[in-house]
Amino acid sequence: MLAARMSNLRKFIDIGANLTDTAYQGIYHGFQKHPPDLDKVLERSWKNNLSKIIITGGNVEESKKALEIARTDDRLYSTVGCHPTRCNEFEESDNPEEYLKSLSDIALNNKDKVVAIGEMGLDYDRLNFCPKETQKKYFELQLSLCSTLKLPMFLHCRNASDDFVRILRKHKNELTPGVVHSFDGNPEDANSILQLGLYIGVNGCSLKTEENLFAITTIPSDRLMIETDCPWCEIRPTHASANDVITHFPSVKKEKWQADQMVKGRNEPCTIVQILEVLARIRDEEEEYLCNQIYKNTMKLFFPYEL
Repeated sequence: MLAARMSNLRKFIDIGANLTDTAYQGIYHGFQKHPPDLDKVLERSWKNNLSKIIITGGNVEESKKALEIARTDDRLYSTVGCHPTRCNEFEESDNPEEYLKSLSDIALNNKDKVVAIGEMGLDYDRLNFCPKETQKKYFELQLSLCSTLKLPMFLHCRNASDDFVRILRKHKNELTPGVVHSFDGNPEDANSILQLGLYIGVNGCSLKTEENLFAITTIPSDRLMIETDCPWCEIRPTHASANDVITHFPSVKKEKWQADQMVKGRNEPCTIVQILEVLARIRDEEEEYLCNQIYKNTMKLFFPYEL
């Protein structure tokens, strides 16, 4: 009984939710499979102790969409930025400075809702979408927005740790505080990030292998944040962390959609509790203590005026 009461006192903040994704409109690979159900997804989130959700912006259009959704509820917020795999858009726009200004204007005109610049960084796993040099160039360009707008950084790094850290070190005097989300590196990568004074965000993609789990145990609790990166990055049965999950949510295939159930293979903010459960077990820490510490970390970075 006490455990149930304690879990109801928990507060989660999902720092990375891709709620602009068409899957929440019931559309998969261009085909409508079920009715739009973002309202049901959010209902499940609030029922499962989410107190705030930050919706990720990945380019100009998506940043506008994220903001539009954020405007529908006091508990929703958004980021503004260009994902490394989409940085070609700066050049395709024919005026990179104007593209940057579009991002800046969205953030500047919506300070009550926009809580970070990003998702920005480097992704060398998907160079087919955008070459290294382009990614690096526009990562640096976006960093200038953080100090100008005095907003935290929401960062992405995939298989690019050396260049990523080098760029951040180069600009260290202009950097605002920030978080490297969806971390899947080794303890050395974690240490480089921590030395820059940044936080580390963990989701299901951070918890795939035994090596991943070990790396997560090396991060101090006052530097951790959790997220779902939904609709992706769920904890799958094949993940090394799967046995540490306690809370399970009923789900059905998208073709058999039901309003009160999750869609199989489409992650949602409510599953954030599973990330906490795994972290508490692999780190041998109390769930309630860890939940409280992570909540404090997140408030300190994104919502300091509420503390």
